[in-house]
Amino acid sequence: MSQIDRWEPGTVITRREVLGFQPPDVTTPAPVNGVWLEVPVIVVEDQPEHLIVYLPGGAPFTFPDGHWPTPDGLHPWRARTAWTGHGCLMMQRPQDHYAVWHFWNGPDRTFTHWYLNLQTAFRRTPTGFDSHDLELDLIVRPNQPIEVKDAEYLDDRVAEGRFSPQLVTWIRRYGDQLIQRFADEGIWWDQHWADWQPDPGWDGQNHPT
Repeated sequence: MSQIDRWEPGTVITRREVLGFQPPDVTTPAPVNGVWLEVPVIVVEDQPEHLIVYLPGGAPFTFPDGHWPTPDGLHPWRARTAWTGHGCLMMQRPQDHYAVWHFWNGPDRTFTHWYLNLQTAFRRTPTGFDSHDLELDLIVRPNQPIEVKDAEYLDDRVAEGRFSPQLVTWIRRYGDQLIQRFADEGIWWDQHWADWQPDPGWDGQNHPT
């Protein structure tokens, strides 16, 4: 499969978080490069205007070997083996440096909130797509003010050598722009996906691999 092909609904592809991807206007070289995390996701819809994938409950995490910028050189998430709880629907448009993550909770799978997960615009690969998680998240609950999550860790990412100071400045500015857009427009993304239901066989121990 070439990098320009699109995937049919139900196709299992690999989502990778790759350190070193940066927005085009960040000119400082990335301090660290390399694949940070791999996880299988299921294509829900792949159209020119967006790529929507589902991260099912039980999807296994893979952490590539490497000397990571941590005190012991090991991956800080190595104890996490798989995605737990309800699956997460992830919707991202080309060129956006965020994705809209959808979360549900409880036995009735009640929709609870969205994340605007800041991450670099995705790049297609022969087996899936890559992006770089930018740490900062914006939590949007229906009919409530926006919440900022993990802003306090951005300086830590600089101290440990994962992010450059210029990248962190860019992330804070981009987050502020999204917060202002929310103040001006409210929810601007398609809300009907909050009612979406996955195939029952996609979650738990029966997820595709």
